[in-house]
Amino acid sequence: MSDTLDLGVLGHRIRHFRKRQKMTLADLSAGVDKPVPYLSQLENGRIEPKIGLLNNLAETLDVTMSDLVDATPPNRRAQLELDLAHAQEHPQYKALGLPHLKPNAKISDDVLEHVVALWNRVPQSDSGRALRAEDKARLANAELRREMRETNNYFSEIESIVAEAMASTDYQGSGPLSERHITELASHFGFRVERARGMPSSARSVTDQRNRIIYIPLREEVDMRAARSVVLQTLGHYALEHSSTRDFGDYLRQRVESNYFSAAALIPEAPAVDLLKRSFEQNDLSIEDLKEAFYVSYEMAAHRFTNLATQHLGIPVHFLRCNPEGVVSKAYENDGIDYPADKDGTVEGMRVSRQWGVRQAWQASQSFMLHYQHTITDGGEWWCATYIEDASNNPYAVSIGTTSELATHFRGGDTIRRLDARSSRTAPDPELVERWESVAWPSAAQRSHVLTALPPSSGEFSPFPGVDLVDVYRFLDRQRNTTS
Repeated sequence: MSDTLDLGVLGHRIRHFRKRQKMTLADLSAGVDKPVPYLSQLENGRIEPKIGLLNNLAETLDVTMSDLVDATPPNRRAQLELDLAHAQEHPQYKALGLPHLKPNAKISDDVLEHVVALWNRVPQSDSGRALRAEDKARLANAELRREMRETNNYFSEIESIVAEAMASTDYQGSGPLSERHITELASHFGFRVERARGMPSSARSVTDQRNRIIYIPLREEVDMRAARSVVLQTLGHYALEHSSTRDFGDYLRQRVESNYFSAAALIPEAPAVDLLKRSFEQNDLSIEDLKEAFYVSYEMAAHRFTNLATQHLGIPVHFLRCNPEGVVSKAYENDGIDYPADKDGTVEGMRVSRQWGVRQAWQASQSFMLHYQHTITDGGEWWCATYIEDASNNPYAVSIGTTSELATHFRGGDTIRRLDARSSRTAPDPELVERWESVAWPSAAQRSHVLTALPPSSGEFSPFPGVDLVDVYRFLDRQRNTTS
Protein backbone atom coordinates (compact mmCIF):
# COMPACT_ATOMS: atom_id res chain seq x y z
CA MET A 1 0.00 0.00 0.00
CA SER A 2 2.82 2.42 0.87
CA ASP A 3 4.02 2.47 -2.74
CA THR A 4 0.86 4.32 -3.85
CA LEU A 5 -0.64 5.85 -0.69
CA ASP A 6 0.50 9.34 0.33
CA LEU A 7 0.33 9.24 4.12
CA GLY A 8 0.24 13.01 4.33
CA VAL A 9 -2.82 13.28 2.08
CA LEU A 10 -4.47 10.36 3.90
CA GLY A 11 -3.98 12.07 7.26
CA HIS A 12 -5.49 15.30 6.01
CA ARG A 13 -8.48 13.48 4.53
CA ILE A 14 -9.13 11.62 7.80
CA ARG A 15 -8.94 14.92 9.74
CA HIS A 16 -11.22 16.62 7.17
CA PHE A 17 -13.93 13.94 7.41
CA ARG A 18 -13.61 13.79 11.21
CA LYS A 19 -14.19 17.52 11.55
CA ARG A 20 -17.05 17.36 9.06
CA GLN A 21 -18.71 14.89 11.42
CA LYS A 22 -17.91 17.27 14.32
CA MET A 23 -15.95 14.51 16.03
CA THR A 24 -12.99 14.93 18.36
CA LEU A 25 -10.04 12.57 18.31
CA ALA A 26 -11.47 11.03 21.47
CA ASP A 27 -14.77 10.40 19.65
CA LEU A 28 -12.95 8.77 16.75
CA SER A 29 -10.84 6.74 19.20
CA ALA A 30 -14.00 5.29 20.74
CA GLY A 31 -15.37 4.45 17.30
CA VAL A 32 -12.34 2.58 15.92
CA ASP A 33 -10.84 1.31 19.22
CA LYS A 34 -7.47 3.00 18.72
CA PRO A 35 -5.77 5.33 21.25
CA VAL A 36 -5.81 9.07 20.62
CA PRO A 37 -1.98 9.38 20.29
CA TYR A 38 -2.04 6.76 17.52
CA LEU A 39 -4.81 8.58 15.64
CA SER A 40 -3.01 11.89 16.09
CA GLN A 41 0.10 10.43 14.44
CA LEU A 42 -2.10 8.96 11.71
CA GLU A 43 -3.62 12.36 10.95
CA ASN A 44 -0.12 13.86 10.87
CA GLY A 45 0.99 11.35 8.24
CA ARG A 46 3.46 9.49 10.44
CA ILE A 47 1.77 6.06 10.48
CA GLU A 48 0.60 3.72 7.73
CA PRO A 49 -2.66 2.05 8.81
CA LYS A 50 -3.72 -1.48 8.02
CA ILE A 51 -6.63 -2.20 5.68
CA GLY A 52 -8.84 -3.26 8.57
CA LEU A 53 -8.38 0.07 10.32
CA LEU A 54 -9.14 1.99 7.12
CA ASN A 55 -12.41 0.08 6.84
CA ASN A 56 -13.27 0.95 10.46
CA LEU A 57 -12.38 4.60 9.89
CA ALA A 58 -14.52 4.82 6.77
CA GLU A 59 -17.49 3.28 8.57
CA THR A 60 -17.12 5.53 11.63
CA LEU A 61 -16.70 8.67 9.49
CA ASP A 62 -19.60 7.66 7.23
CA VAL A 63 -17.54 7.72 4.04
CA THR A 64 -16.31 5.09 1.60
CA MET A 65 -12.85 3.57 1.52
CA SER A 66 -12.31 5.38 -1.80
CA ASP A 67 -13.07 8.69 -0.08
CA LEU A 68 -10.28 8.05 2.43
CA VAL A 69 -7.55 6.89 0.04
CA ASP A 70 -8.23 9.45 -2.69
CA ALA A 71 -4.90 11.04 -3.62
CA THR A 72 -6.41 14.55 -3.71
CA PRO A 73 -6.01 16.84 -0.68
CA PRO A 74 -9.47 17.62 0.75
CA ASN A 75 -9.13 21.41 0.50
CA ARG A 76 -6.75 24.23 -0.38
CA ARG A 77 -5.46 24.57 3.18
CA ALA A 78 -4.46 20.91 3.24
CA GLN A 79 -2.71 21.31 -0.12
CA LEU A 80 -0.73 24.27 1.20
CA GLU A 81 0.31 22.41 4.37
CA LEU A 82 1.44 19.41 2.32
CA ASP A 83 3.36 21.65 -0.11
CA LEU A 84 5.08 23.33 2.83
CA ALA A 85 5.97 19.98 4.41
CA HIS A 86 7.46 18.70 1.15
CA ALA A 87 9.39 21.95 0.68
CA GLN A 88 10.94 21.75 4.13
CA GLU A 89 12.17 18.21 3.42
CA HIS A 90 14.10 19.38 0.35
CA PRO A 91 17.89 19.55 0.95
CA GLN A 92 18.02 22.99 -0.69
CA TYR A 93 15.40 24.33 1.74
CA LYS A 94 17.18 22.75 4.71
CA ALA A 95 20.43 24.34 3.56
CA LEU A 96 18.87 27.74 4.32
CA GLY A 97 19.19 26.91 8.02
CA LEU A 98 15.70 28.16 8.83
CA PRO A 99 13.80 26.90 11.89
CA HIS A 100 11.02 24.45 11.09
CA LEU A 101 7.72 26.18 10.29
CA LYS A 102 4.76 24.22 11.62
CA PRO A 103 1.44 25.30 10.09
CA ASN A 104 -0.91 25.77 13.04
CA ALA A 105 -4.17 27.65 13.47
CA LYS A 106 -2.31 30.93 14.08
CA ILE A 107 -0.81 30.86 10.56
CA SER A 108 -3.33 32.08 8.02
CA ASP A 109 -3.91 30.64 4.56
CA ASP A 110 -2.50 33.84 3.05
CA VAL A 111 0.82 33.36 4.86
CA LEU A 112 1.07 29.78 3.62
CA GLU A 113 0.21 30.93 0.08
CA HIS A 114 3.10 33.40 0.21
CA VAL A 115 5.64 30.91 1.60
CA VAL A 116 4.73 28.17 -0.87
CA ALA A 117 4.66 30.58 -3.81
CA LEU A 118 8.09 31.98 -2.92
CA TRP A 119 9.52 28.47 -2.59
CA ASN A 120 8.10 27.50 -5.96
CA ARG A 121 9.92 30.45 -7.56
CA VAL A 122 13.30 29.30 -6.22
CA PRO A 123 15.35 27.37 -8.81
CA GLN A 124 15.54 23.94 -7.24
CA SER A 125 18.07 21.15 -7.65
CA ASP A 126 19.18 18.14 -5.68
CA SER A 127 22.58 19.67 -5.04
CA GLY A 128 21.60 21.49 -1.84
CA ARG A 129 23.65 20.84 1.24
CA ALA A 130 22.43 17.62 2.84
CA LEU A 131 22.07 17.78 6.59
CA ARG A 132 24.28 15.57 8.70
CA ALA A 133 22.64 13.07 11.02
CA GLU A 134 23.65 15.22 13.98
CA ASP A 135 22.07 18.31 12.40
CA LYS A 136 18.83 16.40 11.81
CA ALA A 137 18.83 15.24 15.42
CA ARG A 138 19.28 18.78 16.72
CA LEU A 139 16.54 20.17 14.46
CA ALA A 140 14.17 17.37 15.45
CA ASN A 141 14.87 18.10 19.11
CA ALA A 142 14.15 21.81 18.63
CA GLU A 143 10.86 21.10 16.83
CA LEU A 144 9.71 18.64 19.48
CA ARG A 145 10.54 21.11 22.27
CA ARG A 146 8.40 23.75 20.50
CA GLU A 147 5.48 21.32 20.40
CA MET A 148 5.95 20.48 24.10
CA ARG A 149 5.92 24.19 24.93
CA GLU A 150 2.62 24.66 23.05
CA THR A 151 0.93 22.02 25.25
CA ASN A 152 2.73 23.09 28.45
CA ASN A 153 4.36 19.64 28.29
CA TYR A 154 1.06 18.04 29.32
CA PHE A 155 -0.17 15.10 27.18
CA SER A 156 -3.77 14.51 28.21
CA GLU A 157 -4.17 11.47 25.94
CA ILE A 158 -1.26 9.66 27.54
CA GLU A 159 -2.50 10.59 31.02
CA SER A 160 -5.85 8.94 30.17
CA ILE A 161 -4.21 5.78 28.83
CA VAL A 162 -2.03 5.48 31.93
CA ALA A 163 -4.99 6.08 34.27
CA GLU A 164 -6.98 3.32 32.54
CA ALA A 165 -4.03 0.91 32.76
CA MET A 166 -3.38 1.76 36.42
CA ALA A 167 -7.00 0.92 37.20
CA SER A 168 -6.22 -2.69 36.26
CA THR A 169 -3.80 -2.98 39.20
CA ASP A 170 -4.43 -2.85 42.95
CA TYR A 171 -2.42 0.38 43.32
CA GLN A 172 -4.04 2.32 46.14
CA GLY A 173 -3.32 5.80 44.80
CA SER A 174 -0.27 6.84 46.84
CA GLY A 175 3.32 5.82 47.40
CA PRO A 176 5.78 4.18 45.01
CA LEU A 177 4.83 1.57 42.44
CA SER A 178 5.97 -1.88 43.62
CA GLU A 179 7.38 -4.71 41.54
CA ARG A 180 4.00 -6.42 41.83
CA HIS A 181 2.25 -3.37 40.38
CA ILE A 182 4.69 -3.37 37.45
CA THR A 183 3.99 -7.06 36.86
CA GLU A 184 0.24 -6.39 36.89
CA LEU A 185 0.63 -3.54 34.41
CA ALA A 186 2.68 -5.77 32.10
CA SER A 187 -0.01 -8.43 32.36
CA HIS A 188 -2.65 -5.82 31.48
CA PHE A 189 -0.91 -5.35 28.14
CA GLY A 190 -0.38 -9.10 27.66
CA PHE A 191 3.30 -9.31 28.70
CA ARG A 192 5.35 -10.88 31.45
CA VAL A 193 8.71 -9.63 32.69
CA GLU A 194 11.78 -11.83 33.12
CA ARG A 195 15.30 -10.98 34.26
CA ALA A 196 17.98 -12.55 32.09
CA ARG A 197 21.73 -12.98 32.14
CA GLY A 198 23.85 -11.84 29.22
CA MET A 199 21.66 -8.98 28.03
CA PRO A 200 23.12 -7.01 25.07
CA SER A 201 25.11 -4.10 26.48
CA SER A 202 23.49 -1.72 23.98
CA ALA A 203 19.90 -2.57 24.99
CA ARG A 204 18.01 -1.62 28.16
CA SER A 205 15.41 -4.31 27.48
CA VAL A 206 14.63 -6.90 24.81
CA THR A 207 11.04 -7.83 23.98
CA ASP A 208 10.03 -11.18 22.51
CA GLN A 209 6.84 -10.14 20.75
CA ARG A 210 5.90 -13.69 19.79
CA ASN A 211 5.93 -15.01 23.34
CA ARG A 212 5.10 -11.61 24.91
CA ILE A 213 8.13 -11.51 27.23
CA ILE A 214 10.06 -8.39 28.25
CA TYR A 215 13.62 -9.32 29.24
CA ILE A 216 15.58 -6.99 31.54
CA PRO A 217 19.03 -7.38 33.22
CA LEU A 218 19.57 -9.26 36.48
CA ARG A 219 18.95 -7.53 39.83
CA GLU A 220 22.65 -7.14 40.52
CA GLU A 221 23.03 -5.34 37.19
CA VAL A 222 19.97 -3.04 37.33
CA ASP A 223 18.28 -2.07 40.59
CA MET A 224 14.53 -2.03 41.10
CA ARG A 225 14.11 1.71 40.57
CA ALA A 226 15.86 1.63 37.19
CA ALA A 227 14.13 -1.62 36.20
CA ARG A 228 10.69 -0.08 36.77
CA SER A 229 11.45 2.71 34.31
CA VAL A 230 12.81 0.31 31.69
CA VAL A 231 9.75 -1.95 31.82
CA LEU A 232 7.30 0.96 31.77
CA GLN A 233 9.04 2.67 28.87
CA THR A 234 8.81 -0.59 26.92
CA LEU A 235 5.13 -0.98 27.80
CA GLY A 236 4.60 2.62 26.73
CA HIS A 237 5.58 1.80 23.15
CA TYR A 238 2.87 -0.89 23.02
CA ALA A 239 0.24 1.09 24.91
CA LEU A 240 0.69 4.02 22.51
CA GLU A 241 0.86 1.68 19.49
CA HIS A 242 4.17 2.98 18.23
CA SER A 243 5.31 1.65 14.87
CA SER A 244 8.74 1.46 13.24
CA THR A 245 10.28 4.91 13.06
CA ARG A 246 10.94 6.53 9.68
CA ASP A 247 13.44 9.17 10.80
CA PHE A 248 15.11 10.59 13.88
CA GLY A 249 12.16 12.90 14.53
CA ASP A 250 9.82 9.91 14.82
CA TYR A 251 12.31 8.07 17.01
CA LEU A 252 12.71 11.05 19.33
CA ARG A 253 8.96 11.63 19.57
CA GLN A 254 8.36 7.99 20.49
CA ARG A 255 11.09 8.12 23.14
CA VAL A 256 9.53 11.24 24.66
CA GLU A 257 6.05 9.67 24.65
CA SER A 258 7.20 6.36 26.14
CA ASN A 259 9.18 8.24 28.81
CA TYR A 260 6.07 10.29 29.56
CA PHE A 261 4.05 7.07 29.89
CA SER A 262 6.65 5.70 32.32
CA ALA A 263 6.71 8.87 34.44
CA ALA A 264 2.91 9.10 34.50
CA ALA A 265 2.73 5.54 35.81
CA LEU A 266 5.49 5.97 38.40
CA ILE A 267 4.10 9.35 39.54
CA PRO A 268 0.34 9.04 38.88
CA GLU A 269 -1.41 12.31 38.12
CA ALA A 270 -4.10 12.30 40.85
CA PRO A 271 -1.93 11.67 43.94
CA ALA A 272 0.91 13.78 42.55
CA VAL A 273 -1.40 16.76 41.97
CA ASP A 274 -2.85 16.37 45.47
CA LEU A 275 0.66 16.51 46.93
CA LEU A 276 1.65 19.49 44.77
CA LYS A 277 -1.49 21.46 45.58
CA ARG A 278 -0.95 21.02 49.32
CA SER A 279 2.65 22.19 48.94
CA PHE A 280 1.57 25.07 46.71
CA GLU A 281 -0.87 26.32 49.35
CA GLN A 282 1.97 26.28 51.90
CA ASN A 283 4.46 27.91 49.47
CA ASP A 284 6.64 24.82 49.90
CA LEU A 285 6.84 23.23 46.44
CA SER A 286 9.85 20.93 46.08
CA ILE A 287 10.96 18.31 43.56
CA GLU A 288 12.41 16.38 46.48
CA ASP A 289 8.93 15.66 47.80
CA LEU A 290 7.89 14.01 44.52
CA LYS A 291 11.18 12.13 44.47
CA GLU A 292 10.74 10.72 47.96
CA ALA A 293 6.99 10.10 47.80
CA PHE A 294 7.17 7.98 44.65
CA TYR A 295 10.73 6.59 44.89
CA VAL A 296 12.02 7.97 41.59
CA SER A 297 15.16 9.83 40.53
CA TYR A 298 15.36 13.59 40.95
CA GLU A 299 15.52 13.98 37.17
CA MET A 300 12.31 12.00 36.62
CA ALA A 301 10.55 13.91 39.40
CA ALA A 302 11.66 17.19 37.80
CA HIS A 303 10.42 16.05 34.38
CA ARG A 304 7.09 15.04 35.88
CA PHE A 305 6.82 18.40 37.61
CA THR A 306 7.05 20.12 34.21
CA ASN A 307 4.08 17.97 33.06
CA LEU A 308 1.87 19.02 35.96
CA ALA A 309 2.99 22.46 37.20
CA THR A 310 1.50 24.62 34.45
CA GLN A 311 -1.57 22.45 33.83
CA HIS A 312 -2.66 22.17 37.47
CA LEU A 313 -0.91 25.02 39.33
CA GLY A 314 -0.65 27.66 36.62
CA ILE A 315 3.12 27.93 37.11
CA PRO A 316 5.32 28.17 34.00
CA VAL A 317 8.68 26.44 34.47
CA HIS A 318 12.03 25.67 32.92
CA PHE A 319 14.17 22.52 33.09
CA LEU A 320 17.86 21.99 32.27
CA ARG A 321 20.20 19.01 32.34
CA CYS A 322 23.85 19.99 31.91
CA ASN A 323 27.30 18.54 32.39
CA PRO A 324 29.82 20.23 34.73
CA GLU A 325 30.87 22.55 31.89
CA GLY A 326 27.31 23.80 31.44
CA VAL A 327 26.74 22.04 28.12
CA VAL A 328 23.02 21.32 27.71
CA SER A 329 21.83 17.76 27.01
CA LYS A 330 18.12 18.29 27.81
CA ALA A 331 16.03 21.44 28.02
CA TYR A 332 12.44 22.60 28.29
CA GLU A 333 10.83 25.96 29.08
CA ASN A 334 7.52 27.72 28.92
CA ASP A 335 8.37 30.57 31.30
CA GLY A 336 10.26 32.66 28.74
CA ILE A 337 13.80 32.12 30.01
CA ASP A 338 16.33 33.00 27.32
CA TYR A 339 18.28 29.80 26.72
CA PRO A 340 21.35 30.06 24.50
CA ALA A 341 20.48 28.65 21.07
CA ASP A 342 22.00 28.33 17.61
CA LYS A 343 20.46 29.83 14.48
CA ASP A 344 18.04 26.89 14.20
CA GLY A 345 16.74 27.38 17.74
CA THR A 346 18.61 24.34 19.03
CA VAL A 347 19.54 24.44 22.73
CA GLU A 348 21.08 20.96 23.12
CA GLY A 349 24.84 21.17 22.81
CA MET A 350 24.97 24.86 23.73
CA ARG A 351 26.69 26.14 26.87
CA VAL A 352 24.89 28.25 29.48
CA SER A 353 26.57 31.12 31.31
CA ARG A 354 28.86 30.21 34.20
CA GLN A 355 26.71 32.52 36.34
CA TRP A 356 23.63 30.31 36.00
CA GLY A 357 22.64 28.08 38.92
CA VAL A 358 23.13 24.89 36.94
CA ARG A 359 26.85 25.73 36.78
CA GLN A 360 27.25 27.56 40.08
CA ALA A 361 26.02 24.45 41.93
CA TRP A 362 29.32 22.68 41.17
CA GLN A 363 31.24 25.39 43.04
CA ALA A 364 29.08 25.31 46.17
CA SER A 365 30.73 24.13 49.39
CA GLN A 366 28.20 21.28 49.58
CA SER A 367 28.01 20.61 45.86
CA PHE A 368 25.88 17.48 46.15
CA MET A 369 23.11 19.27 48.04
CA LEU A 370 20.36 21.39 46.46
CA HIS A 371 21.58 24.76 45.21
CA TYR A 372 19.04 27.62 45.15
CA GLN A 373 19.69 30.78 43.17
CA HIS A 374 18.11 33.82 41.50
CA THR A 375 19.74 34.75 38.18
CA ILE A 376 19.42 38.07 36.34
CA THR A 377 19.64 37.67 32.56
CA ASP A 378 19.17 40.03 29.63
CA GLY A 379 15.55 38.85 29.41
CA GLY A 380 14.54 39.03 33.07
CA GLU A 381 15.09 37.38 36.44
CA TRP A 382 14.62 33.67 37.18
CA TRP A 383 14.91 31.36 40.16
CA CYS A 384 16.07 27.75 40.10
CA ALA A 385 16.90 24.76 42.29
CA THR A 386 19.77 22.60 41.06
CA TYR A 387 20.55 19.02 42.02
CA ILE A 388 23.84 17.30 41.12
CA GLU A 389 23.66 13.63 40.23
CA ASP A 390 26.94 11.80 40.83
CA ALA A 391 26.31 9.17 38.15
CA SER A 392 29.50 7.03 38.09
CA ASN A 393 31.95 8.69 35.69
CA ASN A 394 29.33 10.93 34.08
CA PRO A 395 28.00 13.41 36.68
CA TYR A 396 25.42 15.96 35.62
CA ALA A 397 23.23 18.68 37.10
CA VAL A 398 19.44 18.95 36.85
CA SER A 399 17.91 22.38 37.32
CA ILE A 400 14.21 23.23 37.66
CA GLY A 401 12.94 26.77 38.04
CA THR A 402 10.52 29.56 37.23
CA THR A 403 10.39 33.34 37.23
CA SER A 404 11.69 35.02 40.39
CA GLU A 405 8.22 36.50 40.87
CA LEU A 406 6.75 32.99 41.29
CA ALA A 407 9.66 31.60 43.34
CA THR A 408 7.76 32.41 46.55
CA HIS A 409 5.75 29.23 45.99
CA PHE A 410 8.90 27.06 46.21
CA ARG A 411 11.08 25.78 48.99
CA GLY A 412 14.29 27.74 48.64
CA GLY A 413 12.57 30.56 46.78
CA ASP A 414 13.60 32.98 49.53
CA THR A 415 17.32 32.43 48.97
CA ILE A 416 19.41 35.59 49.03
CA ARG A 417 21.83 34.12 46.47
CA ARG A 418 21.48 36.33 43.36
CA LEU A 419 23.92 36.44 40.44
CA ASP A 420 24.03 38.81 37.47
CA ALA A 421 24.34 36.92 34.18
CA ARG A 422 23.55 39.81 31.84
CA SER A 423 25.83 39.87 28.82
CA SER A 424 27.14 43.31 29.78
CA ARG A 425 28.38 41.86 33.08
CA THR A 426 29.69 38.50 31.86
CA ALA A 427 31.65 39.58 28.79
CA PRO A 428 35.28 38.36 29.02
CA ASP A 429 38.05 40.78 29.97
CA PRO A 430 39.30 42.25 26.65
CA GLU A 431 42.89 42.30 27.92
CA LEU A 432 42.68 38.61 28.83
CA VAL A 433 41.41 37.73 25.35
CA GLU A 434 44.04 39.85 23.63
CA ARG A 435 46.81 38.30 25.74
CA TRP A 436 46.03 34.71 24.79
CA GLU A 437 43.80 34.70 21.68
CA SER A 438 46.57 34.11 19.16
CA VAL A 439 48.67 31.69 21.20
CA ALA A 440 46.22 29.32 22.95
CA TRP A 441 45.58 25.98 21.22
CA PRO A 442 43.20 23.75 23.26
CA SER A 443 41.80 20.37 22.21
CA ALA A 444 38.11 19.76 22.85
CA ALA A 445 37.07 16.88 25.10
CA GLN A 446 35.12 14.16 23.31
CA ARG A 447 31.33 14.04 23.60
CA SER A 448 29.51 10.75 23.94
CA HIS A 449 25.90 11.69 23.09
CA VAL A 450 24.63 12.50 19.61
CA LEU A 451 22.59 15.45 20.88
CA THR A 452 25.44 16.88 22.91
CA ALA A 453 27.13 18.43 19.91
CA LEU A 454 30.17 20.60 20.41
CA PRO A 455 28.92 24.01 21.54
CA PRO A 456 30.38 27.12 19.93
CA SER A 457 33.02 28.75 22.10
CA SER A 458 32.27 32.31 21.03
CA GLY A 459 31.07 34.32 18.07
CA GLU A 460 29.86 32.90 14.77
CA PHE A 461 32.79 30.55 14.35
CA SER A 462 35.63 29.29 16.48
CA PRO A 463 38.63 27.18 15.50
CA PHE A 464 38.05 25.28 18.78
CA PRO A 465 34.34 24.31 18.91
CA GLY A 466 33.37 22.83 22.24
CA VAL A 467 36.07 24.65 24.19
CA ASP A 468 35.33 27.43 26.69
CA LEU A 469 38.11 29.76 25.61
CA VAL A 470 37.65 32.10 28.56
CA ASP A 471 38.41 29.19 30.89
CA VAL A 472 41.44 28.37 28.75
CA TYR A 473 42.74 31.93 28.91
CA ARG A 474 42.24 32.09 32.68
CA PHE A 475 44.08 28.78 33.05
CA LEU A 476 47.01 30.15 31.05
CA ASP A 477 47.02 33.29 33.20
CA ARG A 478 47.22 31.16 36.34
CA GLN A 479 50.08 29.13 34.90
CA ARG A 480 51.92 32.28 33.94
CA ASN A 481 51.50 33.71 37.44
CA THR A 482 52.70 30.42 38.99
CA THR A 483 55.88 30.24 36.94
CA SER A 484 56.74 33.92 36.96
